[in-house]
Amino acid sequence: MDKGNNVTQRTKSAAELLVECLEAQGTDRIFTVPGESFLAVLDALHGQSGIETVICRQEGGAAFMACADGAMSAAGDALRPGIAFVTRGPGATNASIGVHVAMQDSQPMILFVGDVARPCRDREGFQEINFEAFFGPIAKWAARIDDPARVPEYIARAYSVAISGRPGPVVLALPEDMLCDPVSADLAPRPLAVRPTQAVCPDAMQALFAMIADAASPIAIIGGAGWNTKARLGFQQFAERIGLPVATAFRRQDAIDPNSSVYAGNLGYGPNPKLIERVKNADLVLTVGARLGEATTDGYEVPSLEHPDQLLIHIHPDPDEIGRVYRTDLGIACSVDEFAEAASLWEDASIIPFDAGAEANAQWREWATHTPSQTPPSLDMAACVTAMREALPDDSIICNGAGNFAGWWHRYWRYAGYPSQLAPTAGAMGYGVPASVAAALRYTDRTVVAVAGDGDFLMNGQELATAAQYGVNLIVLVVDNGAYGTIRMHQEREYPGRVSGTGLSNPDFAMLGASFGGWSATATTTQEFVSALNEAKNREGLRLIHMKIDVEQLAASGATISGLRSKPS
Repeated sequence: MDKGNNVTQRTKSAAELLVECLEAQGTDRIFTVPGESFLAVLDALHGQSGIETVICRQEGGAAFMACADGAMSAAGDALRPGIAFVTRGPGATNASIGVHVAMQDSQPMILFVGDVARPCRDREGFQEINFEAFFGPIAKWAARIDDPARVPEYIARAYSVAISGRPGPVVLALPEDMLCDPVSADLAPRPLAVRPTQAVCPDAMQALFAMIADAASPIAIIGGAGWNTKARLGFQQFAERIGLPVATAFRRQDAIDPNSSVYAGNLGYGPNPKLIERVKNADLVLTVGARLGEATTDGYEVPSLEHPDQLLIHIHPDPDEIGRVYRTDLGIACSVDEFAEAASLWEDASIIPFDAGAEANAQWREWATHTPSQTPPSLDMAACVTAMREALPDDSIICNGAGNFAGWWHRYWRYAGYPSQLAPTAGAMGYGVPASVAAALRYTDRTVVAVAGDGDFLMNGQELATAAQYGVNLIVLVVDNGAYGTIRMHQEREYPGRVSGTGLSNPDFAMLGASFGGWSATATTTQEFVSALNEAKNREGLRLIHMKIDVEQLAASGATISGLRSKPS
C-alpha cells in the first residue's frame, strides 16, 4: 500500500497480476522446474486453487508436457496453449526442445522464462541470454516484459498469437525484479483470447468442387494446424460421401476414425508402398491442415514440389503457409473445421462418387494387419501391438518419441479416439514419457500408454518421478534392443557391418520402473509380453514393461541387419 499524500492505494505484485491473467485466459495447469528467477510467480501460485502446478524433473520434460497439453486442447471446446515456467540460462536452453517441437508440430504453447533483473541486462549477468534473439527463429513470437503495467497486454497477446492462424509457441521473458514491482490492485487482466473463426469463401468452395468433379484419381492428405473433433467428423463425412481416399500426414493418424471406409493410411516414414504410389499417381491432391513437411512428403517428393501432372489444393488456417513451399493451384485460407463442416454440407451433383476410397482402404487394411511369420522373432513387435489392440480400449492414447520402435504402432495400432496420438512430427527423442504424463493428468478416464525405445526413454525417463508424484495411471513400454536402432539401420544401409557409435549399455528398466514405486515386468517373448500386459491393464498407477528384443528386428517395414548387409552395394 502507498500512503503518500494521505491517500491509500491498494497494490499487488506484477507476479500476482500475471497469475490473474493466466486464470483469465483459462489456464488450469502449468508445468515447471522451479527457479529463483521467478520465485514471485511461485509465491503468487501458493494456495491458488484455479491453477495446478505440476513440478517436473527437467525443463525439457516440462516443455514437452506443455507442448502435449496444448495439442490435446484441440479436442475440447477451445484451443488453449500449454504453459511451462522455467528459469533463465540452463533452464531455458533445456526447454528450447519443446519450443522447437511446438513450432514444427503447429501446437500452441507458451514458455515463461524467469530472467535476470533489469539492471543486469546486457552485462552477461548470471545465466543471462538474449531470449528474444535466442528463441526468435523457433517461436511465433519471443518478447520480454519490462513494464509491469503491461503484463495484461503481453499475456493476452501471447495467448492470441499461440492459438491463431498456424498454432505455435510463444516465449515471454520475465525479469525477476519486474515480477516484484507493485501495480495498482485495480489493474485487471484482458478478456479471454479466442481463436478467430476464418470462414470459407463460397466461390473458392465452388472452384474446389469443380476440380474434384473433373478429377479421375484424387486423394486427400489431412491433419495438422487447427485440426479438432469438428474437423475430424466433418471431413470424414465429406470424404465418405464422395469416396475420396484419405491419407493422414506424418503422425496425424487420429485425424480420421480408422474405421472409416475411405481411410488410406498414414504418410511419413515407413508408409504403405501402395499408398505412396497412389499419391504419386493422383491427378488431384487435396491437403487440409497439413503443411506438407519433409516427413509427410518423403523429402518433398510425394507429391513433388512442382507436381507437373497434378493439381494441388491447399486448405490451411495461415495464409503464409499456402504456396510457401509447394506450388499451389488453389489455396484457401480458413479454419480447417469451418472448411470441413462446409464440405460435409455442400451439395454438388456433378461429382460421381469414386471407387478409390474403398480400394485404398482395403490396401491399408491388408498392410496394417499382422500376418504371423513361420519363423517369428522371440518377441514379435507386430504381434505385440496386435495383442495391445485386443487388450486395451480403442480410445487409448499412445505417446511416443522418436525411433524405429514407433513404426510398429504407426502401422498396426488403430488411433480411434481423439486425441489418441501424441507423437512429435519434429522427430524429437524423449517426448513420449513427458507427453504421457500430461495426457494422464488431462484424461484421467482414458488409458494412456507411453511407448519408448531404450535410447529414447533415457532422454526423459526421469519424468516417471513426476508420474509417481502425481499418482497418474500410466502404462510405459520400453523397447530395448541395446542400440540407437534408427541410426543403426541407416548405418547398415550406408556402411554395412561397420558398427560405430550406435551400441548402448542399458540398465534393467523393470527394476528402474519399480524404483519409482511402480509395478513392472520384463518380457523377452511375445507370450510374456501378452501376459504382462494383461496384468498391467488390471492394475492402477505406474506400470512398466521392459520389452527386450533382438537388434536384428530393426523396423516395422521388415528391415533386418542381415537383410541390409546382404544387399548388393
